[in-house]
Amino acid sequence: MKKTILTTAIISALLISCNDNKNESKTTEEATEVTEKDHTKEMAAESHSMNNAWVEEIKLDEGDKWDANLETTEGVDKMLSLVKSSQTESVKEYHSLAADLNETKNFVVKKCTMKGPSHDNLHVFLHPLIEKINALGKISSTDEGAKIKESIKENLEGYYTYFQ
Repeated sequence: MKKTILTTAIISALLISCNDNKNESKTTEEATEVTEKDHTKEMAAESHSMNNAWVEEIKLDEGDKWDANLETTEGVDKMLSLVKSSQTESVKEYHSLAADLNETKNFVVKKCTMKGPSHDNLHVFLHPLIEKINALGKISSTDEGAKIKESIKENLEGYYTYFQ
C-alpha cells in the first residue's frame, strides 16, 4: 500500500511539474509575442509623431482657430524661441535643449485651463511634441538630434495654424 501511494505521489509530482513547464513555456512565448507587438506599435507611433502626421488628426473650430489660454501660447512661443536660438553642435547641447523644452512643456501642461474640443485638439498637438522632446533627450548623435529638432520646430510652428 505504501509503495502504491509513493508511486502515485511521484507520478503526480512529475505530471504537475511537466504541466507547469508547458504553461511556463507558453507564458514566455505569449509575453515575447506581446512585447514584439508593443515594440512594433511603439515604433509606428514614434514614426507617426516624428513626421508630423498629427496635422492629419487635428481639427479646426468650424474653420476657425481654437482659442487657447494665454499660458499655453506663451509656452509654445518660448519653446519655439528655444529651438530657434539654441546652439546645438553636440549631443550634450541637444540634451540640454530637451531639458529646457521639457521644463516649458511641463509649465504648459500644468497651466492648461482649456476644456472640451479645444483641449482635445491641443492634446493632438501636444502628444507628438512630448514624444519628440523625450526622443531629443535620448539621442546619441548630432544627426539624430538635428532631425528631431527640426521636427519639433515644425510641430511648434504648426500650433499657430490651429490655435490663437
